[in-house]
Amino acid sequence: MEARVEKTDEQWREELTPEQYEVLRRHGTEAPFTGKYTFSKEDGIYRCGACGNELFGSDAKFDSGTGWPSFWDPIADEKVQTRPDNSLFMRRTEVVCARCGGHLGHVFEDGPRPTGQRYCINSCALELDEGEGSSDAS
Repeated sequence: MEARVEKTDEQWREELTPEQYEVLRRHGTEAPFTGKYTFSKEDGIYRCGACGNELFGSDAKFDSGTGWPSFWDPIADEKVQTRPDNSLFMRRTEVVCARCGGHLGHVFEDGPRPTGQRYCINSCALELDEGEGSSDAS
């Protein structure tokens, strides 16, 4: 397992944009259909916007029509962690970066095959490394 990234709140504020800080550190959500990767079709690897951890491959991205980038599977299960989120009077499953603990979005059980999952991720929580391969390296 990769080394965990630990920083103070002040360090995160200095390194992240205000929008990234709000989403990644304070569990916010960007407005739907406004993120730069919502409609992106570029090939590459989506990394955590806070620590650079490889999270999702473009080959697992699909158009869910929800207004946020959606993926049916992470690059590897150990790259993300999930935990219950009962905020806003809803039962959801939060997705966080396994390396830095940054809030990425939520995962739902209404995605396409083969997993049936929809990782609904905030664009500002991601950075795309274009052309860096895909999550299906086999």
